[in-house]
Amino acid sequence: MKKIIISIFSLILISACAPEIGSEDWCAQLKEKPKGDWTATEAKDYTKHCLFKSDEG
Repeated sequence: MKKIIISIFSLILISACAPEIGSEDWCAQLKEKPKGDWTATEAKDYTKHCLFKSDEG
């Protein structure tokens, strides 16, 4: 049981460190990543949030 709790806590802690999709940090981080390593979702989100920014309120 301890291992499960530690694993869940670690996963939450690690995921909390990732920048929010579409943020300037996320765009910069993805721009540095080799394009061959991008997933289809990352490419779509990068195009939507970093290339074609919109002023959605």
